[in-house]
Amino acid sequence: MKPGFSPGRIVATPGVLRAFEASGDLPLPYLQRHLSGDWGDLDAHDVHENEESLKHGWRILSAYNLSDGTKIWIITEADRSATTFLLPEEY
Repeated sequence: MKPGFSPGRIVATPGVLRAFEASGDLPLPYLQRHLSGDWGDLDAHDVHENEESLKHGWRILSAYNLSDGTKIWIITEADRSATTFLLPEEY
């Protein structure tokens, strides 16, 4: 898999780490989806924003549901310095 953009430093909030532990899911498949342009559960507007972000160097957001239904976000900063796993309520 060739990433569509650089993730920079990959970090995660304590809340999302607890969510991964509770669900038994691993973060890597979600990161791979994010980097490959599978944005998960976004509406058409947010998908379009991500496509524009790839062209213009803006922030990129993906949203996924873990196997137990917990929603997570993955956000890559506009400058591509970092990609953060977090829960929506932690934003």
